This record gives sequence, structure tokens and C-alpha cells, in this order.
Amino acid sequence: MKFLLQDTQNIIDISENVFCCDFNNTLVHQVITSYMLTGRQGSRAQKSRSDVRGSGRKPWRQKGTGRARAGSLKSPIWRSGGVTFALKTKNFFQKVNKKMYRGALRSIFSELVRKNRLIIFKEFSIDKPKTKLLLKKLHYTGLKSVLILLIKLDLNLCLASRNIPRVDVQEINSVSPVSLISFDLVLSTTDVIRKIEGILNNV
Repeated sequence: MKFLLQDTQNIIDISENVFCCDFNNTLVHQVITSYMLTGRQGSRAQKSRSDVRGSGRKPWRQKGTGRARAGSLKSPIWRSGGVTFALKTKNFFQKVNKKMYRGALRSIFSELVRKNRLIIFKEFSIDKPKTKLLLKKLHYTGLKSVLILLIKLDLNLCLASRNIPRVDVQEINSVSPVSLISFDLVLSTTDVIRKIEGILNNV
């Protein structure tokens, strides 16, 4: 598959197995959901009547006192008693195997190519950590939200992008599916593309 580089206007070949796949909506949804659920802490907890500390003794006899019958001081209707439907800790982890994860990434990258949301440079860097320099290189994007993918984080780009609201710089090894679908444009270099092909071609 042929692709035009943004800076040099040269044409490079990119793998059709990675960048020309059908979009599997169900698979992408499953992987995105799993990724987001894994970030949930799930540590909230309340005490039910069985968890509350205290005696299980009946407060007073059943009949003859004139008071309402009661069986436990830990009853939910009592002050400092347990909660009726107490929340418990929960593990939200959903397993996604390697084949599914790579398949979802191929679908996402293919969709980025189809919708012209993937931009490839031969090289992408700036000489100084200046926001103005980075904005000059991104002028053609119309200041849409941009994700810049690099083989290794560049300090100048990281510092320059901090002052731009909708621009983020990430390493390809740590990028998440959520990041890929959250930005209007994904900007990468030829080295990044070759790395992606090396990872996603090995199924």
C-alpha cells in the first residue's frame, strides 16, 4: 500500500496487513472497554450487618417490654448498624489476549488511514523546546487534537507540547488504544510505522 510522506512528499510502502484491514467494531469495543475497566480501582466497600463489630446478643427479650422487637444491635435500621445492600470490593479486570489486542490495533490504524487521520513524516523534531516552533510544524492540522507518536520521547517536543491544549507526545511502546481513537490526528514517523508493522505483523 502506497502512502505519501507529509514533509518530503516521497511515497513509501506500508503493510496492507496492518493498515488496510476491515474495521472490527465489536473487537475494538471489547478491547477499549477492557482497557478502561482495568484502570478502575474497585476498592469501595461498606459494612453489612455481618461485618459490623459488636455482639450478636439480642438487645432485650422479644415480648413484655413494650418496645419494638429487636434481634441485633447491628441491624441496618439501627444507628451505627450495617448497610442494607453494602457495596463490596470488585475486580473489573477483563482478559484480552495478545491476538485480540493486536487485531484491535490493526483495525484502529486501518481506520485512521481510511479517514485520513494518520500523517507520516520521515522525521519529526524541533531544535529548541519552543511552543512557537511546534505550532509552526502543526499549522496544516488546523489546530485539531494531535497525537505525536515517537520511537523514543524527544525532550524538546515534550516541553513544547505542554503548552498546547490538544497535543500530546507518546512513545509507540506505551501508546494505548484509547489514545489512538481520542485524537483527531495521529502523527508518526517512518521509524514508528516500521515498528508498528513489526509488532502487528507477528500474529
